[in-house]
Amino acid sequence: MAHDALAAHARDELGITSFQRARAVQAALASAAAFAFGALLPLFSAVLTPASLLAVAVPTTSLTALALLGRLAAWTGGASAAVGARQFVLWGAFAMVATYVAGRLVGTIL
Repeated sequence: MAHDALAAHARDELGITSFQRARAVQAALASAAAFAFGALLPLFSAVLTPASLLAVAVPTTSLTALALLGRLAAWTGGASAAVGARQFVLWGAFAMVATYVAGRLVGTIL
């Protein structure tokens, strides 16, 4: 501890070692892959749904996918699956509404 108090604290109190350091490139690639994979279901929904139903089908498919991913993420982390699904759906719905409002402000029509 005399040489590096922070490293000693991280190792002894928090259990963080040099073998557990974050890998930025690995995290970025995993994030990009997860984003691309998560976008596939709504994209397929948009391609396969008749134009008259797009305004309902794509948000519904997106929120359903978010609920499933939220459950999976919570289960993986050892948390409540219901809480994980609720958080993903609420934040996803908020992002959809914010995007809709921004589009309306600049004159984009659905």
